[in-house]
Amino acid sequence: MKASDALRRAIPLLQDARIEDAARDARVLLAHALGIGHDRLTLKLPEEMTEPQERSYDEALTARIARQPVAQIIGRRLFWGQSFRVTRDTLDPRPETETLVAEALSQPFLKVLDLGTGTGCILLSCLKGMPMARGVGTDISDAALRVAIGNTRDLGLEARARFRIADWFSGVTGAFDLIVSNPPYIAAHEMPELAPEVRDWEPHLALTPGGDGLDAYRAIARGAGARLVPGGRLLVEIGPSQGLVVAELITGAGLSDVRVLPDLDGRDRVVAAVKAGLQDACGCA
Repeated sequence: MKASDALRRAIPLLQDARIEDAARDARVLLAHALGIGHDRLTLKLPEEMTEPQERSYDEALTARIARQPVAQIIGRRLFWGQSFRVTRDTLDPRPETETLVAEALSQPFLKVLDLGTGTGCILLSCLKGMPMARGVGTDISDAALRVAIGNTRDLGLEARARFRIADWFSGVTGAFDLIVSNPPYIAAHEMPELAPEVRDWEPHLALTPGGDGLDAYRAIARGAGARLVPGGRLLVEIGPSQGLVVAELITGAGLSDVRVLPDLDGRDRVVAAVKAGLQDACGCA
């Protein structure tokens, strides 16, 4: 079968499964089955597929029809211009999280702590953009940390990034001039409303803390002051309706200059804050 014929057959299958962007996903999965970059697919469409390639494409389409995310099927997601490994043990990096990275890189820093690092996409993107910086990523999931360590090797950042099992600040020592986090923030009652790709395939520990969805922010607000140097910054991603309440939690914990920042779609996405005082040196991590 020619690759073009396989693509024409695949698109209606995905459309019938109510995949939102069936044509795009069909092309990405075909490129993956052919073992080529997405940008080379058009050149390969007239060519005959091998039996292993056809089988790989059929398996990928079956997985997508079952609503498995494309990033999990191909094992990769592009974020902040870099390719990151993705598995069922990690949250799929999302474009809106780049708002947090952009804010992090808007000012210099030397030592960064990433709480709930997952794939490591935030920490490693920050380190890529700040060549003199070093960082620590923590996660409660050992499986997620193994993915983050793999991404660190892929990006050549082993000398500047370390990882450890930790429940927020537990076991974390030293002081940092930047703390970042994309914590679980979906309320328990919102979970059934999520898209199947998220609800059924991504780790619930990375999606929701249960209850009102704010427990992670409470823990981060309580512990951030002790781990920030004077003048150090805290940046946390939030759900679009959580700006005011998270800002109040962080203000109540004694941090200052609290701001709610929008993503490119104009939705509240990041709460930023500063520990009062002049920054003169970064503590040791």
